[in-house]
Amino acid sequence: MKTKTTLLLAAASVAFLTQCDRELSPNEKQSQETFMKAMLELRSPAVAAAPASDDAMANPTKQQDKPVSGTENAVLTDAPNVPPPITRDHPTKVTIKLEVVEVVKRMADGVDYTFWTFGGSVPGKFIRIRQNDEVEFHLMNRPDSKMPHNIDLHAVTGPGGGAASSFTTPGHVSVFSFKALNPGLYVYHCATAPVGMHVANGMYGLILIEPIGGLPKVDKEFYVFQSEFYTKGPYGEAGLQPFNMDKALTETPDYVVFNGSVGAMAGDNAVHAKVGEKVRLFVGNGGPNLTSSFHVIGEIFDNVYLEGGVKPAQHQVQTTMIPAGGSAIVDFGLEVPGTYILVDHSIFRAFNKGAVGMIKVTGEENKLVYSGKQDDRIYQLEGGAVQNIPQASTQQPPAANKDERIARGKLLYTSICMACHQAEGQGIPKAFPPLAKSDYLNADVKRSIGTVLHGLQGNVTVNGEVYASIMPQLGLNDEQVSNVLTYVYSSWGNNGTEVLPAMVKEVRATAPAPAQPGH
Repeated sequence: MKTKTTLLLAAASVAFLTQCDRELSPNEKQSQETFMKAMLELRSPAVAAAPASDDAMANPTKQQDKPVSGTENAVLTDAPNVPPPITRDHPTKVTIKLEVVEVVKRMADGVDYTFWTFGGSVPGKFIRIRQNDEVEFHLMNRPDSKMPHNIDLHAVTGPGGGAASSFTTPGHVSVFSFKALNPGLYVYHCATAPVGMHVANGMYGLILIEPIGGLPKVDKEFYVFQSEFYTKGPYGEAGLQPFNMDKALTETPDYVVFNGSVGAMAGDNAVHAKVGEKVRLFVGNGGPNLTSSFHVIGEIFDNVYLEGGVKPAQHQVQTTMIPAGGSAIVDFGLEVPGTYILVDHSIFRAFNKGAVGMIKVTGEENKLVYSGKQDDRIYQLEGGAVQNIPQASTQQPPAANKDERIARGKLLYTSICMACHQAEGQGIPKAFPPLAKSDYLNADVKRSIGTVLHGLQGNVTVNGEVYASIMPQLGLNDEQVSNVLTYVYSSWGNNGTEVLPAMVKEVRATAPAPAQPGH
């Protein structure tokens, strides 16, 4: 009604101006042109695509849109990459081709697993299309697959989400079609019996149906998918690990990871952004059992699109829950540089089972927002006693040679020592001494063995600097101690000593010598 009234008033004004026997001013001409343009748009049968209203979001199939025109092949990407935003203002006919691949890949360093995948990786390809697109979906099952597979897309309106129409035996391709009626971020997964096993082996991914008008613009978008794996051996046990149904039934996973494996988004695999940019994460949870408590350490989510919807439901959120078979979209700005850690805040899943990712942010410091450490002093309210950190030993044959010992030592260092002594052995100033080019290590191998075996407290001088932190007793066996020390001695400019289990056994038989101040 308000629009109609405004147009009537404008019409009267333009009519008056037209009848005036004088030349119109520039402002009057602009008013006349604006009115005529508005009248032409009202008479046009085409409907311009615009961001959806609340009513349209509640009933997306009733939202007006332009007619379907053109064809295209969907752009598919592997995590953590996301296809570019949809820029067209109309729906089109989209062809999606997705290949099922059964493949042995890395689960963790030294650990392999036979993954069942959509597209050769876990999670499956990220699919991005637009609301009202008409989709022709091709599911191809490679001839060397051992199992039949199908796909249930939560974005599909119809029985089984496409599962019944896409059941595909090895060496065959199935084709079906659907219309993308509902915008949102949806999980897809295999639904061939036994469904839980197919999902547990890696058959899941995300499909984004962009709303008419698209999502608000951001600078960077990343694809993050959490899932868990149930293996015969415990976390870290080397070799090719088979799926364990008993653990899956009791919901006791050995691995909880982002993007299919331990470290898939960490270290050298971290994603990158810059200060001042706005980041969007498309986060899925394949389960098959656990709910994710998704959190980014050091950031607050400006917007959370709960449960995969396309309208922000909450702002300024610390942690958001994502159910198995569900998703969420989170946006946040980057104010200061540093490494931001993605975790499942059911925290043992993060630091003991693998659910850790990283966003490395570069740019100028902002000391007002975050100062960094301003003071450093000793605080030992719990007392100075050496603490024990129990650690189960993996059952593995002894290393056959120095190279094998170094490789196994690297795995131990990465999982146990790197948090304090850092990836390149550089340590943390005033907190944890460096292991790189360490005079403390290179001067006395037996002392180094004793330090790893028994822990260390009191002042210790390394490369001319005094450190007063406590190193706890780690509970490693002789083989593990020899492996990790051989790795450290063979890295970062140290003297290359090979530490043998017999040397560790000899030192273990002696009582730990108390640390002397200044040494």
